[in-house]
Amino acid sequence: MRFDVITLFPELFAPLLTSGVTRRAFESKQVDVVFWNPRDHAEGNYRRIDDRPFGGGPGMVMMAQPLAACLDAALAARGSAAPVVLFSPIGETLRHEAVEQWSAGDGAVLVCGRYEGIDQRFIDARVTHQISLGDFVLSGGEIAAMAFLDAIARLQPGVLGDEASHVQDSFNPALDGLLDCPHYTRPEQWNGEGVPAVLMSGHHVQIERWRRDQRLAITLRRRPDLIEAARRAGRLSAADEKALKKRL
Repeated sequence: MRFDVITLFPELFAPLLTSGVTRRAFESKQVDVVFWNPRDHAEGNYRRIDDRPFGGGPGMVMMAQPLAACLDAALAARGSAAPVVLFSPIGETLRHEAVEQWSAGDGAVLVCGRYEGIDQRFIDARVTHQISLGDFVLSGGEIAAMAFLDAIARLQPGVLGDEASHVQDSFNPALDGLLDCPHYTRPEQWNGEGVPAVLMSGHHVQIERWRRDQRLAITLRRRPDLIEAARRAGRLSAADEKALKKRL
């Protein structure tokens, strides 16, 4: 898959592409990332890409024409149409289900806004999807784009050291959309705290029940909406419901 990233600051992406386990996806081109700077497609000697907002107000607004020309160049290089994603506070909050769908696709063009925003006419004419990481504002779309790319890269075959690793992630359908359970490793005693005895027992059925109960308890406490979603989908067993009642 290929992602063309429209950004004024492509250098911000260097650590993402060259560090950590997900670099395997980028170095192998399983997830090919190509950068496009709208300043290279701006007109005039100063290559201006922003201007003051009509109606007044603070800050600057990214101009439609440089972005459109940059997008045209990216699509021409791809050789085919592609989704155009803008990272924006008004977008749909990114969730695991959406990451899975994107990770199985052919990629997209990612538009990273800056300043006070982007001329709405470009958004209306060219953007097909808007995505948000949550109810907060970043100084630009680059961090959101990196989070998006990282989430997709780690789902690609062969990227994680253990193919089953992402199956145990929070929100994964394999866990019925619940949050993950706590994890422990050596030493067995640390700061006077031990590891839960069941994890040392070697009894796999009891271990899995403990982990399931922990997932249910944590999700009930932190994200009760996910419990309700799992219940509506028929994903909770009688044993799950019994464990939940103990927590109420």
